[in-house]
Amino acid sequence: MTGASEPADAGPNQIALATGPDYLPKLKPGGIALLAEGTDPEAYGQIAAVLVSRPRLAMAGLTRSFDPAKGPAAGIHPAAIIDPSAEIGEGAAIGPFVVIGEGVRIGRNARIHSHVSIGDFARIGDDALIHAGARIHHRVTIGARFILHSNAVIGGDGFSFVTPEKSGVEEIRDNLGERAEIREQRWVRIHSLGGVEIGDDVEIGTNACIDRGTIRATRIGRGTKLDNLVQVGHNCEIGEDCLLAGQAGVAGSTRVGNRVVLGGKVGVSDNIFIGDDVIAGGGTDIYTNVPAGRVILGSPAVKMQTHIEAQKNIRRLPRLYTQVAQLQETVKNLLDKG
Repeated sequence: MTGASEPADAGPNQIALATGPDYLPKLKPGGIALLAEGTDPEAYGQIAAVLVSRPRLAMAGLTRSFDPAKGPAAGIHPAAIIDPSAEIGEGAAIGPFVVIGEGVRIGRNARIHSHVSIGDFARIGDDALIHAGARIHHRVTIGARFILHSNAVIGGDGFSFVTPEKSGVEEIRDNLGERAEIREQRWVRIHSLGGVEIGDDVEIGTNACIDRGTIRATRIGRGTKLDNLVQVGHNCEIGEDCLLAGQAGVAGSTRVGNRVVLGGKVGVSDNIFIGDDVIAGGGTDIYTNVPAGRVILGSPAVKMQTHIEAQKNIRRLPRLYTQVAQLQETVKNLLDKG
């Protein structure tokens, strides 16, 4: 076997990944497949098969084995710029045009692709993989086996501003939309003195951004995975083993528990708390605290079952309007006759 493929496209030296029942009819006779336990390979014309209880988990191992991606060559490329005070771990591979600042410490076997910049006094653990063009700012601390994809930015300044007098935003928060008067206001920048702290086994997707904290650090827990274009605001705390899908955004100073899943384009308001094991479907807008274990959907977020029932009711409205109109007409006719 030289590679893996979807069933309909599998060549003679590829293992077909039939990870679910829908893929079985697409298997080519005479092939080799990854199948769920209880499947009869001969019924689908396979000459051999690997039978597993959880095909997608086995698929993770297979794709890792067949992944052709290569990092930079071991050692430090002559075009890299590294401050003399930086410490580079044994076995590290650093590509061309990488810039590593003062006092940086990089662990063993790190693979850093071209055009990456790492700011002063950053700490990166063993076995890190940092793809081309990523940016890690100063005083960011990252654990082992970290994966950072291209053009992501870790530790940019938080979006923190204040006005000399009470701003319109502060007024409407206090008064739920009422404003005494509208006047000029000018924004004064609050500098971000905190860092970013990231645990072991974290992966961060392309063009994702994690802002540094204002005073204390922004934190991402062990095992958490962030998709492309995810935004995590300043002072946020994201728990362990969370999953944040593409375009999810978490506003500043929000705390997210462990094993939380935020679907694509989920928006989370600032200064709230999301409990452990919450699952938010795609496009959900979360404005208030969410209890642990809740499954939510919609804007504003409600229990998923409540949202589904509400959508069903909305679809019934045209029929209801027609029925009400007919009822009104019937009543009118009866009154006219009476």
